[in-house]
Amino acid sequence: MKHYLVLAIGVISFGIHIQVFAQQKPNIVLILSDDAGYADFGFQGSEIMKTPNLDKLAAQGVIFKQAYVSAAVCGPSRAGILTGKYQQRFGFEENNVPGYMSKSSMHGDDMGLPLDQQTMGDYLRSLGYKTAIIGKWHQGNADRFHPLKRGFDEFYGFRGGARSYYEFNEGNPNRRKEDRLEHGFGNFYETKAYLTDAFADKAISFIEVNKDEPFFVFLSFNAVHTPMEPDHKDVSKFPNLKGKRQKLAAMTWSMDRACGRVLQKLKDLGLEENTLVIFTNDNGGPSDTNASVNTPLSGTKANHLEGGIRVPFLMRWPGVISANKTYSYPISTLDLLPTFFKAAGGDINNLLDIDGVNLLPYVLGENKERPHETLYWKKENRGAIRENDWKLLRFPDRPAELYNMSEDISETNNLASKHPNRMKAMYKKLFEWELTLERPKWQLLRKYEGKAMIRMDAYRK
Repeated sequence: MKHYLVLAIGVISFGIHIQVFAQQKPNIVLILSDDAGYADFGFQGSEIMKTPNLDKLAAQGVIFKQAYVSAAVCGPSRAGILTGKYQQRFGFEENNVPGYMSKSSMHGDDMGLPLDQQTMGDYLRSLGYKTAIIGKWHQGNADRFHPLKRGFDEFYGFRGGARSYYEFNEGNPNRRKEDRLEHGFGNFYETKAYLTDAFADKAISFIEVNKDEPFFVFLSFNAVHTPMEPDHKDVSKFPNLKGKRQKLAAMTWSMDRACGRVLQKLKDLGLEENTLVIFTNDNGGPSDTNASVNTPLSGTKANHLEGGIRVPFLMRWPGVISANKTYSYPISTLDLLPTFFKAAGGDINNLLDIDGVNLLPYVLGENKERPHETLYWKKENRGAIRENDWKLLRFPDRPAELYNMSEDISETNNLASKHPNRMKAMYKKLFEWELTLERPKWQLLRKYEGKAMIRMDAYRK
């Protein structure tokens, strides 16, 4: 591991006093699950899902009780994570889908993270980190959006939003090119390993190769997103469950096992003490498609109720952050980038116009205030704003709703009629924020004849 010497020189009455101490840049590991339910982890209270490795991670660090994503679906949420910005500010409001071409473009597949946006990989690489993203990308299928052109030194995964967990072959054909398993850039070939295990294998390999220099690994699982394809050997561990719920439990078990293998490798290499680890999820669980459970939260993936936007979130940094802690104020996955950048020795002032904050002073108790007084969400005409403990939801087809989140995390007691002045003020604040955003670069229409159609004139440079 590289060492950086810091000299502190002070003049005292008997001469010059010099202090020299070594400082190591921490390694950073970000583990992201996909479409997991808020309640579907042992550390979140589940007695059905078995997640012993993540439960252990939770006990070794901090559980954030009110962690939010910036979007209720995968692509925009991940764009927010990668940039530390509300993704609507650069027009990434909808999920990107394959094949879209704007009127003014000859490229095709024009949906993707705009090229003028700096990513987490860009920032950490500027501080001397070796960077890798392993797993799901979902930030553009075209070559110009590729991870190796967006701040990452290594990529192993697939460019799209979901794919089979098993090898594509004659019996399991692939119908979308963005689902192909890619090694680096343009090198496509499948693995016979169960995909969750394959991603863990690659993360472990990257850690082993780069153990002597600071590294950043973004382990971006597609588990437990559909298709519901568990590792066959894990299904029998859940004999009391049936159907999708049994498959989800097996897929969650596989992902937890993969996380445990990566965490064990850090320990075996003597890197555990100098590695900041985050585990979280990209949006709320879709209770219909994968039988995930978000209780006690209402709502699900793709809406702005708590079940669509509040996610599990763990942080561990031995020797820096105490174990067995909880943090109760609202935070955002937008905070990941500035937190990593500061931990890596960067100057927060060098970050370009971000919306996230460095969480470390709050976690360490140096700052007793809320990291965010206000958080926002928007998708088309739907929107939401959380201001301290109050949350307003705006709908296109019915009156807005207001909830006190300190008393009603299940959002069952609509207080809109009792607080008209608060409603008005929060509605205005949400609207004023929306005026600062770019118009969506693409927009999905409602389903038409069974297919999601794309409004071609909605793409704007």
